[in-house]
Amino acid sequence: MNMDKKTYARYVEARAPRSPIVKDCVWAFLVGGGICLFAEGLNQIWTRGLEMTRDDAGTLTAVILVLVAVVLTGIGVFDRIAKFAGGGTLVPITGFANAVASPAIDSRAEGFVLGVGAKIFTVAGPVLLYGTAAGAIYGVIYWICTLFA
Repeated sequence: MNMDKKTYARYVEARAPRSPIVKDCVWAFLVGGGICLFAEGLNQIWTRGLEMTRDDAGTLTAVILVLVAVVLTGIGVFDRIAKFAGGGTLVPITGFANAVASPAIDSRAEGFVLGVGAKIFTVAGPVLLYGTAAGAIYGVIYWICTLFA
């Protein structure tokens, strides 16, 4: 069977399953909001119950969110939640923790140096690189703008 690109694209589009976009968006919103609600609850416990400063409470909350995301990734639960909730699990800190932990877990059979050490930042490495570079460029632009203000 010989088809041109347009015919093939129409063929694929006609047979591809439709994505329930509204349902997916609702679940992403609810799960992402639930993660944020959990984080805010922790923040309130630290600031009101333990009388921590907002900065210390925010740091402790971030550490706990990373820990929970890494543990859930390690036992295979995070991926099941992500399949169900989609983008809702990408609340920045939990999604980033999963992006760092997943390649490390997947490559542990290759050893700690050539497996875990070499591949731990496979997904997150570009984010770190370009995020840092963008921040530096923004900082220089901001600095130059303040010189003339």
